[in-house]
Amino acid sequence: MSDADLSLAVPAVFFGAVGTAGQRCTSTRRLYLHRTIAPKFLDALQKLYSGVCVGDPLVEGTLLGPLHTSAAVGIYSDAVQRLRQSGADILTGGKKYGQAALSQGNFVEPTITVPKTTDHADKIWSTETFAPILNVGIFDELEQAIEWNNAVPQGLSSSLWTRDVRNVGKWIGPEGSDAGIVNVCALGFGIFKPDLLISHFQGQRWD
Repeated sequence: MSDADLSLAVPAVFFGAVGTAGQRCTSTRRLYLHRTIAPKFLDALQKLYSGVCVGDPLVEGTLLGPLHTSAAVGIYSDAVQRLRQSGADILTGGKKYGQAALSQGNFVEPTITVPKTTDHADKIWSTETFAPILNVGIFDELEQAIEWNNAVPQGLSSSLWTRDVRNVGKWIGPEGSDAGIVNVCALGFGIFKPDLLISHFQGQRWD
């Protein structure tokens, strides 16, 4: 929401979308931003994406490892191609890593896109990729974001970032999120490395 604490929301979205290379069942795949904060939020998020530590996931400090198979890379590439063909804005990422140390593995760049359509029946929104692709939608009213949130077949986890208890009531109420996990100002999943998250973002501010 427009009143979200960006110092919490930005790194949480980053970790949720990039950690485990988008292969976790509760990875962050859709991001709905209030129009008033969207430019600032996306600018901060892209800066984090540009500095992601990629490599062997068993090495301390690595945030982004490889996709598990070459077939998964193909699914990622097909999804990016579909986004490009539809006219989506690719803000960052969209291809395999080209560095020699990574090119022989299933390493793909974490990707942020702003699709042209907000029709959630479209495959761009409704198809699971299990890859680090984050699709962004811009909304004006919370009810619009809730409608989008509930419009796809998937619905395991969701989170709202706000400081207004009235927004919380709408989000967790009977007309709110229909996901199995409904969070407020919290990561959308239950498995993460808080020490890595804290050390990675220590000293950074976005509001």
